[in-house]
Amino acid sequence: MDAVALKRTWAQVAAHGDAVPGYFYAHLFLAHPETRDLFPVAMAAQRDRLVKALGHMVSNVDRVGDVVPYIEDLGRDHRKFGTVAEHYPAVGASLLATLKHFLGDAWTAELAGDWAEAYGLIATTMITAAEGAESQPATWSAEVVATERRGMDVSTLTVRPDDRYRYQAGQSMAIEIPQRPRQWRYLSPTHAPRADGTITFHVQLVAGGQVSGALMRELKAGDRVRLGPPVGELLTLPFDSEWPDLLLVAGGTGLAPLLAVLDQVAARHAARGNGPRVALYQGVRHPWAFYAKPELERYAGADWLDVEYGVSDDPSFPGRRGLIGDLAAADGPWDDRLAMVCGSPRMVDHAVAALHRAGLDESRIRSEKYEDPFTQQPSALGGRADSREPARAGTSPGFQ
Repeated sequence: MDAVALKRTWAQVAAHGDAVPGYFYAHLFLAHPETRDLFPVAMAAQRDRLVKALGHMVSNVDRVGDVVPYIEDLGRDHRKFGTVAEHYPAVGASLLATLKHFLGDAWTAELAGDWAEAYGLIATTMITAAEGAESQPATWSAEVVATERRGMDVSTLTVRPDDRYRYQAGQSMAIEIPQRPRQWRYLSPTHAPRADGTITFHVQLVAGGQVSGALMRELKAGDRVRLGPPVGELLTLPFDSEWPDLLLVAGGTGLAPLLAVLDQVAARHAARGNGPRVALYQGVRHPWAFYAKPELERYAGADWLDVEYGVSDDPSFPGRRGLIGDLAAADGPWDDRLAMVCGSPRMVDHAVAALHRAGLDESRIRSEKYEDPFTQQPSALGGRADSREPARAGTSPGFQ
């Protein structure tokens, strides 16, 4: 496969903007009308996700070997949509038809073969992972236990799955609510697994978001929701080894999975009497956005934890001001720490760059962004995360 050609031609196609997903879905639904039921009734927010995701993944096929666990996660996760192996060829055929349409005379037999081979590699990895998970549920049913408004644009949501739900601190899971069927959004638990099985998430309202508003205003105790399988490993700690000291840097509700990691570390200190030291930095634009103080107050007085807050857009704030990545970097050196960074794409990119400039080796920085999980290729410096509609509310990957 010519990876350079794949990247170049995808960039050429993507330059046509909204016309690309328009053509793709028209082709897919006309050729395979049975696939229409895999998607939300309202396609406005969905419109460009699948084709962008596929183009990004396939055109970066030269990196697939580095991210096989990530692609396997996607394959298992797609089971919640009702996706089966027979759907992958239909999607692949429509992708190739779309490429041919927009590339015109540049669509050669050799290029078509490269795109087909690359898509086949990714699809096969996803299908194999999905088939390997057939003994597990595709989704878990859960009851909403409680909701709590924390501020102007943040609330909490607590659910209790009907059956045992296994996940690791720092992972995420998709949720579907009855008010917005087939519009899955990714949320991160704010804690390590609990004995009573309940799971609490932070939800942030996003202007124009189709799901975040319903999560905050319409979802009530007693409602039934569905959860997809847990995904992601960049913000998790291993069970069977010692943990390094940690630097946790969060922007806004990017704090949620880092709170779960903090909860896991606190449990180790309680059980063993020792554990890693943690420096936690949370940055927000305005001081009223520090919504998670109830969670952090649990660790008041802990000698292993230092918490710093930063405000970027309010010159009247009496505490530290500036971008949280800069504040964290300035307090270094952090050479002996493992850094975990989570937040918006801009926040993560800036914080990672600031830490790297301050001398922290890139191999010691893990990050997740609020982007589409399927379009964000994970690496040491950038992992799967959530979209423009965070709650930790991200978009559904791939076929949704």
